[in-house]
Amino acid sequence: MPDVISQDGSIRQDDWIVVPRPAEGESLDTPEQSKALIPADLWLAGYEHFTGRDDIGVWFDSHDEPEMLAGKFQELSVIAVNFPKFSDGRGYSIARLLRERFGYENELRAIGDVLLDQLQFMKRCGFDAYVLRPDKDINKAARCLNFFSQGYQAATDTDLPLFRRRAS
Repeated sequence: MPDVISQDGSIRQDDWIVVPRPAEGESLDTPEQSKALIPADLWLAGYEHFTGRDDIGVWFDSHDEPEMLAGKFQELSVIAVNFPKFSDGRGYSIARLLRERFGYENELRAIGDVLLDQLQFMKRCGFDAYVLRPDKDINKAARCLNFFSQGYQAATDTDLPLFRRRAS
């Protein structure tokens, strides 16, 4: 299994398996004895079966609307957002919505085409765990998470823009 890096720069073994969306006509196959991240719409469709299970989390694809799970977010210990390619920034918006509009407080992780130079921006949008693309060196990730000491604009990590934080 790959490793996951936390917002504080610590690296740990990733014990969550991302279950891909089943092909048309096939059923969802969740692994036995493992924690699984399943597509958010399929979790919602099988809500009665999955509710209350701390070994099941969800993942959003970049085109998914997080509103589909309104009122149910806090039931999930992990929500992942897939970045299908590095140039697709919709996952940043999903993270901001989950943190700011829906008040999601548990682990929010970035998966997919996650690159080192994106980590600082993902952190500012509310992600607190990251699974890097396999060809990237996770040992460099801690430095990338804290590359900038201050952000100019308000984000999930600070309510005030820099000019409001300056001492007068």
